[in-house]
Amino acid sequence: MSYKNIILDKSNEIARITIHRPNKLNALNIETIQELHHAFDIADRDKGIKVVILTGSGEKAFVAGADISEFADFTAEEGKELSANGQKLVFDFVENLGTPVIAAMNGFALGGGLELAMACHFRVASDNAKMGLPEVSLGVIPGYGGTQRLPQLIGKGRAMELIMTARMIDANDALKFGLINHVTTQDNLLPFCEKLAVQIARNSPVAIAAAIKSINANFKNGVNGFDVEVEEFGHSFATDDFKEGTSAFLEKRKANFPGK
Repeated sequence: MSYKNIILDKSNEIARITIHRPNKLNALNIETIQELHHAFDIADRDKGIKVVILTGSGEKAFVAGADISEFADFTAEEGKELSANGQKLVFDFVENLGTPVIAAMNGFALGGGLELAMACHFRVASDNAKMGLPEVSLGVIPGYGGTQRLPQLIGKGRAMELIMTARMIDANDALKFGLINHVTTQDNLLPFCEKLAVQIARNSPVAIAAAIKSINANFKNGVNGFDVEVEEFGHSFATDDFKEGTSAFLEKRKANFPGK
C-alpha cells in the first residue's frame, strides 16, 4: 500500500513507522490514523518483523497533536465517534499488539501525540522533547486514552495536575515521572531505539506477545491479570519457542527462535 502521511521501512527484523506530515508537525488526522492502523497490522502479521519503532519526521515533533481543523465543527455525536474509532483503530490496537512497539519521541508529543506514545509499549525521548495533554485549554478532554493511560504511568495526582493545567513537561521531568524510559540526544534517538529493538528481537516473539497480553490484563476492568499470566505461562510450554529456548539453554548455545 502506498501511504500519504506515513513511511513504513523494514530492516533486520525491525519495522520503522514514521509519521510524515511535516507541514502540520505530524499532527494526526483521520487519514493518518487509518494509515497507521494498516501499517501496524502489516508489521504485526509479518513473521520477519519482531519490533516496531514509531517516530515522527523532522526534528521538531513526534506528533504535535490532533489536526484540530478537521474536527473543530464536529457535533457531540461526531466527536464521540472520532474518539471511539481512533481508539479502536490505533491506540487500543497498538497497546494490544503482539509485536512490541517503541515510541521514539523526537520532539513535541502533545495531545493525541502523547496519547499515541503512551499506547506504545514503552517510550524513549530526545532531550528536546516536550510532552503534555493540553486539551482542556481547547474546551475538550483527551479522547484517545489519555485520561486512562497517563494515570497508569505516572499516578493519579500527577496526571490530574498535568491534564488540568494543560502544561508541558520536558524530557527530564517525563523521565523522573516514569512517563518515558530513557532520554537521549536527538542524533542518538533512533540508534538507541534500534539497539533496544535488537535486544528484544533476540528473544522469543511468542513469549513476548504473551508477556504483553499478561501485563495489559492487569489494567483491564473485570480481568484478573494473575489468571491471564497462569494461562499464558502454561501455553508457553506447548510452543516451538519454548522447546528451542530450553534446548539452547541446556546445550549452551544461542537460541534460534522460529518466529511469530
